[in-house]
Amino acid sequence: MARYVDGFIVAIPTKNVEAYRKLARKAGKVWMEYGALEYVECIADDVKPGKLTSFPQSVKLKADETVAFSWITYKSRKHRDTINKKVMADPRLEAMMDMKNLPFDGKRMIFGGFKAIVEL
Repeated sequence: MARYVDGFIVAIPTKNVEAYRKLARKAGKVWMEYGALEYVECIADDVKPGKLTSFPQSVKLKADETVAFSWITYKSRKHRDTINKKVMADPRLEAMMDMKNLPFDGKRMIFGGFKAIVEL
């Protein structure tokens, strides 16, 4: 059965990458504790602006920022919904839910849920 994936792209001020890493480790542990199959956070290494679209353009990247690309995998959308309900109610992540406490601009975050159609 195909998995379900939540995907995220954010712009992070370069000076906040370590703070983002700490936040991601904390969040990832909670997601995994509640049953996520995989939690991955990546920082741009070879990401260039495109002519029409690109990762930098998608988040209106500024000169002092970098792009993070992340995903969480689940057994199904129902599994994702069950886990996310528990995660969002977890007091360990309460501060994370406040947009003022994030080490990035949450207004420029891109996210969505995807059904896997090929898994090799």
